[in-house]
Amino acid sequence: MPILDRAAKFATNKMPKVISPKTHAIIDYAMAASFFGMAAFFWRRNKRAAVSALVCGTAETITALCTDYPGGIVDEISFETHGTIDFGLSGLVASMPDMLRFSKEPESRFFRAQGLALAAIAGLTDFTGTGEGGQLEQLDKRSA
Repeated sequence: MPILDRAAKFATNKMPKVISPKTHAIIDYAMAASFFGMAAFFWRRNKRAAVSALVCGTAETITALCTDYPGGIVDEISFETHGTIDFGLSGLVASMPDMLRFSKEPESRFFRAQGLALAAIAGLTDFTGTGEGGQLEQLDKRSA
């Protein structure tokens, strides 16, 4: 799945950034809610998928709460750093079925799709406030 994440990052990097910080915050909380909802849905059918969804939802929620954007509670993480975390989280989400050994089960498709969606959303978000493409290289240089 990291190949699809890289493809999403590559495809969205040069595109204009159309997602504002406020919209990104709304999407983050919606993604977290979808993880928690799917954890409840998976609970009776597949405990490993349910636990994976809880872990991913918790990680998404904590990241959103600690970011300095509209919707963040504690300003511990800069919005630029949040973008780097989002790409890492997209890889984690997509690889959860492999790590917890349910990659051949139908529930794994949810995690693959969510990982790809997280990468695409991060790639289309305006982290620097300029709206220009190529922000991902800037973020990578700053975080190194």
